[in-house]
Amino acid sequence: MKSLSLHHGYLAGFLTCAGLLGAAYYFEYVMFLDPCPLCMLQRLITLMIGLGFLAAFLTRSRPGQPGSWLLRGSLIFTLAWALFGVWAANHQLWLQGLPPEDVPACGPSFDYMLDTLPLAELLKVMLHGDGNCAEVSWSMMGLSMPWWTRLAYAGYALAAAFALWKVWPRKA
Repeated sequence: MKSLSLHHGYLAGFLTCAGLLGAAYYFEYVMFLDPCPLCMLQRLITLMIGLGFLAAFLTRSRPGQPGSWLLRGSLIFTLAWALFGVWAANHQLWLQGLPPEDVPACGPSFDYMLDTLPLAELLKVMLHGDGNCAEVSWSMMGLSMPWWTRLAYAGYALAAAFALWKVWPRKA
């Protein structure tokens, strides 16, 4: 059996992102855990990473050949979103680590904000978070959801950086 190639990794990245989004919807609609603004931002980030891996899978190069500019662009796109994901997860972990008196006030539900706020204001809330983002409503092995997403985003960033290094043309 031939060893796994990069394009299998691109597909695995896409499928794990789909799995993470499926888990997010399970937490919301089966376990009734309402997502906070930073959780919704992390869903968007996961979607974009998944789309980047899917684009890399669809534009992959033949073994032994340098990657096309489309492949390199999709990997750079994926890497950028993964690094942004690490930042978003770190920001939520920072909010969760604040003393209770320093936690920002809780805001309305995300659905309400989506319906009533202008896009610029909604993006500001999503980037900064609110008191809802400081709640730890689920954990596994002692780690909260942002810890797990940070690990996933770091893994995606490493995978995209490695793939980018492998497909970047080199002078002989």
